[in-house]
Amino acid sequence: MSLHPPLKIVIIARDERPHVQQAADQIYGFLKSQPQAEVIGVAIAGDDELHQEDADLALVVGGDGAILRACRQFATRQIPVLGINLGRLGFLANATLEEFQNDFEAIATRDYLITNHLMYHCRIVCAKHNVQEYVGLNEVAICSAASLGMIDVRLRIDQEDVTTYSGDGVLISTPVGSTAHSLSAGGPILRQDMEAFVITPICPHTLSIRPIVDRADSVYQLTVMRSPRGGVALLDGQESLPLEEGDCVEVRKASVCFQLVRLPCHNFYKALNKKLGWDGKPRYRESL
Repeated sequence: MSLHPPLKIVIIARDERPHVQQAADQIYGFLKSQPQAEVIGVAIAGDDELHQEDADLALVVGGDGAILRACRQFATRQIPVLGINLGRLGFLANATLEEFQNDFEAIATRDYLITNHLMYHCRIVCAKHNVQEYVGLNEVAICSAASLGMIDVRLRIDQEDVTTYSGDGVLISTPVGSTAHSLSAGGPILRQDMEAFVITPICPHTLSIRPIVDRADSVYQLTVMRSPRGGVALLDGQESLPLEEGDCVEVRKASVCFQLVRLPCHNFYKALNKKLGWDGKPRYRESL
């Protein structure tokens, strides 16, 4: 007889692609056959809400993008998340369907590690005085709404002027987001469990401008100073919000953390080595 009560699980598979829905069906059938598990909810394509408060674990099927969507929808009601990777990179969704099934006995007995990760709280104050608030995991990017347009964005940290970025835009990311858009823009990689934000310019007009790493308990204000073709705030690369000159995007540490479930066979640097191709040998070792 198990010493642990059944693990209460919600399955989230909002991606409509057939292979994702098939994997969700397979997971549901597998869990229904396990006495150590209780499926208390399933969210598939088209489901907007999921009452996950009583769950011990959320199984998010798809890839890192699916986890980002789930985190924003959980908002201030975060629960531990295990990602089933059906995508490509999978920094967050790091368990395959086969690994999940093979390791389920350990999962059912809670023999896994939960790591807490910084999330951001984004407050958009429009010049017309309306306010919008969001919670997210990766980054907030401020860009020109036109593909060939430039934008000027003033940065203030804790009410102190830092600089004005001129170029394609600027983004502020969490350590989890440091391997996403920020990395593509030339930003540094941070350990996922650090308490810090990265401010990374996107194609800056002034080449001396470089990324900044600063404290997680600071308040960051990004104000659109000039954007002839309009601006846009992108949340985790998934939600797009229009911006006008004078609008201010305020980013700070969220009151909740993203709770990532990691199986014993996974670690951060192993993922970097595998996903970014760091296992290549130096060329000087090759014979001429």
